[in-house]
Amino acid sequence: MFIGSIFLNVILPILILVVLGAGLQRKFAFNLKAVSNLITYCLMPAAVFINLYETEIDVQVLLEIIGYLVAFSLAIIIVTTILSKLLKLDRGEAAIFKNSISLINSGNYGIPVSQLLFHANPLGISIQIIVMVFQNVLTYTYGLYNLISATKSGLEILRSLLKMPVIHAMLLGGLLNWLQIPIPNFVWAPISHLADAFLAIALILLGAQLAQIELKTILNRTIVTSSIGRLLIGPSVALLLIFLFGLDGVVAQSLFIASSFPTSRNSSSLALEYDVYPDLAAQTVLFSTIVSAITVTFVVYLSGILFV
Repeated sequence: MFIGSIFLNVILPILILVVLGAGLQRKFAFNLKAVSNLITYCLMPAAVFINLYETEIDVQVLLEIIGYLVAFSLAIIIVTTILSKLLKLDRGEAAIFKNSISLINSGNYGIPVSQLLFHANPLGISIQIIVMVFQNVLTYTYGLYNLISATKSGLEILRSLLKMPVIHAMLLGGLLNWLQIPIPNFVWAPISHLADAFLAIALILLGAQLAQIELKTILNRTIVTSSIGRLLIGPSVALLLIFLFGLDGVVAQSLFIASSFPTSRNSSSLALEYDVYPDLAAQTVLFSTIVSAITVTFVVYLSGILFV
């Protein structure tokens, strides 16, 4: 696939929906919390459930993916710790900086990209779902620890994870797949309709959220460095580990692409919730999302060359 073709067929449709969401938010000022709850508690669990129910993942492959994700996250955490010290950031800025590179938008950016890229190969989408779940766990452990390690207990973090519907959907979809239990059509049809709605609504919400972020002072040292870390260093580390793990085919392609997505919106939400440089976190999300249109296109192109 040529780079221009990838941009036109994969990235541009996503950008159109993101821009549409931003425009709608400017005009109508949606209740973004309500839309976010709709996605979190309804649309995303349905999409996750269907993909895991329909896909067969070899146990060996699953263990390789988890091993890779642990190694990738540890490597990125080490890199961000070193970079934050070199930049001489204060404690709050360092927490935002580390989260902005370690936490990836694997949900309402990553899954839509994977659905467009791997629509003919459910394995690629299922791998992205595993990455998303892993990223959620990382967000509410390491990401949360960075911001509020002194005020939140491990048990409270575990409770917040267990309340996430996507975890239940993943476990249920995997279990029914493994047991090969058929789902009656009157149950399957509404779940399918919800899953079909996920891609568009998730991207419109992303655009609506980005529309609320202020552009002023967006080009500062911390934001630019963190975006380089997320969009360039992240995929470079991923590529090295993919070769070290001996991964290939759709598995390697999906994991490489998954490493290239912009900073997670959750990093901004956590910063706002706990009042730790919320403006810096939000502007980092916006800047990395804009620049990712170029970098993700290149990574998708490169993955098609390296992992056929």
